[in-house]
Amino acid sequence: MGEDLEHFFSDEGAGDDAHGDFFALPPQPPASRSEMRRKRERIRRRRMITAVAALVVAVLVVVIGVVGMGKLKAWRDARGTDTAAAVQDYSGPGDEDVTFTVSSGQGAGEVGENLVKADIVKSAAAFTNAVASVDATLYPGTFALKTHMKASDVVTILSDQSKAGGFLEVRPGERLSDVIANAAAVDGFDADAFKSLLEGDGSGILPAEAGGSFEGWLEPGAYNVQNREAADVVKDMVDARIAKLDKLGVPTGSERDDILKIASIAEAEVNSEEYYAKVTRVIDNRIEQGMTLGMDTTVAYGLGIKASELTDAQLSDESNPYNTRVHKGLTPTPISNPGDSAIKAALSPEEGDWLFFVTVDLSTGETKFTTGTLDEQNAQFQQYVNEYKTNNENAN
Repeated sequence: MGEDLEHFFSDEGAGDDAHGDFFALPPQPPASRSEMRRKRERIRRRRMITAVAALVVAVLVVVIGVVGMGKLKAWRDARGTDTAAAVQDYSGPGDEDVTFTVSSGQGAGEVGENLVKADIVKSAAAFTNAVASVDATLYPGTFALKTHMKASDVVTILSDQSKAGGFLEVRPGERLSDVIANAAAVDGFDADAFKSLLEGDGSGILPAEAGGSFEGWLEPGAYNVQNREAADVVKDMVDARIAKLDKLGVPTGSERDDILKIASIAEAEVNSEEYYAKVTRVIDNRIEQGMTLGMDTTVAYGLGIKASELTDAQLSDESNPYNTRVHKGLTPTPISNPGDSAIKAALSPEEGDWLFFVTVDLSTGETKFTTGTLDEQNAQFQQYVNEYKTNNENAN
């Protein structure tokens, strides 16, 4: 018995396999048949669900692809149609003579559609493309064109203000005399009746605060004067000015007229909007301190000339009511028809103690303003005058 046990535990009596079998855990009992069937059924269901899901995904991919290709084709067809329409253009130079009117405020698209209706261009797209390609500005007016013109040729004419007829333009900063002169050049308009009205007292047209003068009371813009009465045109200009002043919040009464006076002086004195609010502050400061305004542009207006044409004798002429070198306060009337920017500057002057300013460089419009005590500002003013003279001499 002892030998048998010794032999059993010896290397000779048992190998690695014998040891492994001896110490291994007992085997698990086999699963029941019902459990095995359930397991196989779960596996089968999982495989079926996976297959169905894959089939659904495949079908969706096909459907989306078909729909997408259809939409892509439709988009390409539509784009092709648009592109074809865009390049539809007459070769020019045109056939029958026609007149065509561009109204104020019309954009290139609206003008293009009207040109197509008049059979002047073949497609609105060709016209708008031609406008965009040269970044053209279309002017209001009545133009001489032809039917069946090349779109680019039409743009060349409609962007040439000298070819516009039937419209009168009032530009910001223009004097009443300039507007009257421009009216004389408009064909088919009674310029004499227009001039007579503007030189009258404005009865039935001007507001009371205008004091019977149209200067400053014409709103800048382009006005259709073709086959229209002069009185109707003038009333349109004044009504448009009143509406704009109301929109900008300009007080009514005498203060409204004063705002127009200040704005018109500021616009005449400097040629850059960046200085308007400083100039209007200078005007306010000088009035508050009891000083004369000393503006050459007002003196020139009273004489009907340009400021550059003034003589020393004219600058000291007390008989000129617009001579703000010798007469204190604002001018009897505005000295031009100021634009929105100058009016806004008159309403809200920039804060500052400036009393003098000099445009030291006429080529760039650079303007310098004095600051400090009165003595300091007088010294700065003389310095700026010398700078102006130096620049002017160099320019000549």
